[in-house]
Amino acid sequence: MVQAPAQITPTELATLAIELIRQAGCEYGDIRLCTYRNQRLSARDRSMSNLCDNVSSGFGVRVLLNGAWGFAASHRKTPEEIARIVAQAVEIAKGSHLTQQEPVRLVPVEAYRDRYLTPIEIDPFDVSISEKAELLLDLTGRLLGYQERGIKKAYSFLNFTREEKTFASTEGSLIEQTIYRSYAGFSCMAIANGDAQSRTYERSPLNLGYEHINPSDLLANVDRVAEEAIEKVHAPDGPSNTRTNLILKPTNLWLTIHESVGHPTELDRVYGYEANFAGTSFATTDKMGKLQYGAPWINFVADRTQAGGRGTMGYDDEGVKAQEWYVVKDGILVDYLTDRETAHRLGRSSSNGSAYADSWSSVPMVRIPNLGLEPGEDGGSHTATLEEMIADTKEGILIDGIGSFSIDQQRRNFQFGGDAFWKIENGKVVGMLKNVTYHSMTTDFWNSVDAIGTASQRMQCGTNLCGKGEPMQVAQMTHACVPVRVKNIQIGRNS
Repeated sequence: MVQAPAQITPTELATLAIELIRQAGCEYGDIRLCTYRNQRLSARDRSMSNLCDNVSSGFGVRVLLNGAWGFAASHRKTPEEIARIVAQAVEIAKGSHLTQQEPVRLVPVEAYRDRYLTPIEIDPFDVSISEKAELLLDLTGRLLGYQERGIKKAYSFLNFTREEKTFASTEGSLIEQTIYRSYAGFSCMAIANGDAQSRTYERSPLNLGYEHINPSDLLANVDRVAEEAIEKVHAPDGPSNTRTNLILKPTNLWLTIHESVGHPTELDRVYGYEANFAGTSFATTDKMGKLQYGAPWINFVADRTQAGGRGTMGYDDEGVKAQEWYVVKDGILVDYLTDRETAHRLGRSSSNGSAYADSWSSVPMVRIPNLGLEPGEDGGSHTATLEEMIADTKEGILIDGIGSFSIDQQRRNFQFGGDAFWKIENGKVVGMLKNVTYHSMTTDFWNSVDAIGTASQRMQCGTNLCGKGEPMQVAQMTHACVPVRVKNIQIGRNS
C-alpha cells in the first residue's frame, strides 16, 4: 500500500522561506502564510438576497536587499513554490534598487515565538446557515410589518471572518494568529410625500464570536428603528447656512474620528508615501508636540490590545507586538501610527505596530489600529453624561449614526452627515429633523468640544471597510468613544 505524502505544515514552509531569504543575502525578509474565510449573508424584504461563503489561501514573501523592497506572492503552498517566490521577490528587490533614491531602514523588533487566538464564546462558523437566514428574514419581516405606515424596503445582514496567519521573519519570529470577526445590522426605508428616508441599527463590527450578534437585541430594536424612519420621512429639513451646537453620539462620532484623526496620523500619509483616497496630511512631523489638535480635555489613544476591538490582534504584520499609546494627549499631537520603516524615519527606536495587509497577496502598509476618544475625567468641569449635555443645551442638534461625508486632500476641511437628527430647544429634545450636514476644519472642530461623555457611555463603534492604497486594501478598526458636545458648528451650506 502506497502512503500519501505527509502534508507540509505552515511552520515548515515558513522555516524554509526564511532559510532561502538568508541564503540570498537579504538584510531582512518575512513570510505570511494566510487562510481567510469570509461568510456574508443578507436579506432584502422577504427573501434572502445574498449568501457568500469563501476561502482564500496563499502566502506572501517580502525581502529587503541593498535597502530596496521586493515582494511576491502565490496561492500554491508547496516547497517548490516557496523557492520560486523567494527568488522572485529577490529579483524584484534588485530591480527596485536601480531607481531607489534612499535605502529603506527599519527599526529593530524583538523576536517572538507565540500564538494568538481571538477570545470567543461561539464559533460563528458552527452556527447553521438556516439559523442565520431565519434571523435575517425575521428582522426584515418585522420591519415590513410597518408597510401600511410607510416602510417600503427592509434590509438585514450578517458578516463573519476567520483570519489564520503564520508569520516568520529573519529576525527570528514565528507567530501564529487566528482572528475572528462578527458584524450584524439592519435598516429600513420609509417613503412619503415624494421623499425617502432610511434608518439603520447595527451590532458594530467587533472581534468576537457569534455571541456578539445577540438576536434578542437586534429584534428588540426593530420597532424603534421603524418608528424613527417613519418620523424622519415626515420631519422638516434641518437648518442650513447657520451655526449651532451639536451633540454627537458615538455612533456618529466614530467616523469623524476615523477621517479627521486616524488617517491624518498615519505616518506614511504624512511623509507622502501614500496619497490615495483623500490624500496626505496636514499633521506634519514638525507639528508633533506643538499642534493644538483639540481642547485640553481631548485625548486619542491607539490600542491594538483593546478587548473586542476590530483592529485587535497579538502582533501586526511585521511581527511587532500589539500595544497602546497616545496619539493626542491633553489636546496636543504627540505621536503617529507607524510601521518599522516610517518609525525609523521619525527617529523612533521601535514601531508601534500599525502595519497590516488585507490579504496574503498584499504588502503590509500603515493602517489605523483601534483609535478611540478617551472619556472625560470623573468630576471634570467638561465631563457630562449625554442627558446632562442635552439638559444644558439651549439650542442644538443631536445626531446618531453615520451618513455621507467628504474631506479634503490634507484631511483638514470636512463635512459629515448622520442617520438620525433631533432638534434640541431649552434643554429638551423636541422632534426629528432630516437632511442635516455639519462642516468644519479638523482642529477647529476638536478645539470646539466643550463637553465630553463619561466612561459609562463609552461605545465600541467602527468600520470593517476602510479603503486605502492602490491597488486598494480594506482594513477594519474600532473607534471607541463617548458622546460629545461641539459648540458653534456650521450646519448646511457654508456662509
